[in-house]
Order: sequence, then C-alpha cells, then structure tokens
Amino acid sequence: MNPYENLANAIVLQAVKDYRLTDDERELKEIERFFRSGWFGVLSKVDPEYLIRQLRKEKMHDC
Repeated sequence: MNPYENLANAIVLQAVKDYRLTDDERELKEIERFFRSGWFGVLSKVDPEYLIRQLRKEKMHDC
C-alpha cells in the first residue's frame, strides 16, 4: 500500500472512531455528511450509506 492509501485509510478510520466515541447529535450529523461527501468517495470505495447503517447499529447496541 502506498503512503497516499495509508493516509486515506487513516482519515476514514479516524472519522469512524470519532463517530463511535461521540454522542453529540450535531457531531454525528457532521461525520455522516463527511461520509456522504465527494471527498469520502475519493478516499474510500466503501458505500457510505452501508457504513452509516452499520455505525448506527453499533450505537443502538451500545445503549
């Protein structure tokens, strides 16, 4: 994996970690907006809607 792929993966993973760690609705919406952005599409091939659904499921199980 080249350094640019490593950086892209690190950015996406940090957003996922941030999502998992916050309970602030505004911050969650901001991170979801990032997942749906064109920038996210450049960084990752993951379907953003799938990722958001999975993260929301995790949050529901944590309650």
